[in-house]
Amino acid sequence: MKSSRTIHVVGAHAEGEVGRVIVGGVLPPPGATVKAQRDWLQREGDGLRRLLIREPRGGVFTHYNLVVPAKDPAAQAGFIVMEPMDYPPMSGSNSICVATVLLETGMLAMTEPETELILETPGGLVTIRCACAGGKVARVTTTNVPCYVHALDQTLTVPGIGEVRFDLCYGGAFFALVEAADLGLEIVPENARRIVELGETIKAAVRAAHRPEHPVLGDIGGVTFVTFLDPIEQGEGGKTARNATVVSPGKIDRSPCGTASSAWVAALHARGALGLGEPFLSRSILGTEFGLRIERETELAGLPTHRPAILPSISGRAWITGHHIYTLDPEDPFPEGYSLTDTAYRLF
Repeated sequence: MKSSRTIHVVGAHAEGEVGRVIVGGVLPPPGATVKAQRDWLQREGDGLRRLLIREPRGGVFTHYNLVVPAKDPAAQAGFIVMEPMDYPPMSGSNSICVATVLLETGMLAMTEPETELILETPGGLVTIRCACAGGKVARVTTTNVPCYVHALDQTLTVPGIGEVRFDLCYGGAFFALVEAADLGLEIVPENARRIVELGETIKAAVRAAHRPEHPVLGDIGGVTFVTFLDPIEQGEGGKTARNATVVSPGKIDRSPCGTASSAWVAALHARGALGLGEPFLSRSILGTEFGLRIERETELAGLPTHRPAILPSISGRAWITGHHIYTLDPEDPFPEGYSLTDTAYRLF
């Protein structure tokens, strides 16, 4: 078979969110750090993301993770997240998929009953503990990068919606956190289309009004996601609530979104509503769950300000769904795929 490109991928999902892992056929991009490699891909090598995520090989429901050798000697490997329209510095669900694939395929050695990894992401190093039994990864707990509140209780008049109240928080990317009840919105599968439409409209307005920068990473593209939040309830094991994170160009994260949940936990902690070590169960629109906990407080030292921050952990499960070899015929009229608005809120 004649191909101009052959890419080996292991399919996986973490609590419903698809996080495919590229394990062969792609050389590491140039760059002295994984963040620099991510920046190069975004600037010079975006054809890889488009080839895999666009139809006919993918769709707006897919994320891809490029595994690369770590640049930091403390880490065993690195990975770069590629989403339908972005390259977020960190992703909780994708970290769970990557760790599961690295261990279950033997790319990294598995130790039972627990394997500890350090992986390098564009957002920094993350420590990952994997509960393992019988050659399988039963559960992954990722200690996220430092997460913090950029601004609480912001308001904005959004065309077609009215005044919207939100928090701006960083959980591995910048999130606008919106109380679903403020919009009369219920986070249920039947409302998925409405949630996406509201989320994309609010995101456009927030991005036009706010351009937060990370104290250490600098400009990472501003606000990337809108997350709708349900009221917090007191469950048997602690506080719990549902969220729905809208991923552009128009889909809801099928998992509880580890980075959105981390941003939410940062806001709760800043308000005194969640303490150190206190468990928090974040639930998705599908009913899947991530367990979160604030492991410790820290700070981000950068200019122009220092930011108090937290290190939250995200605990969940992933499953391998298949092994794929994607090829590109040199005569294929769509060398970077295609997309139509019948399957997405807008083109990507």
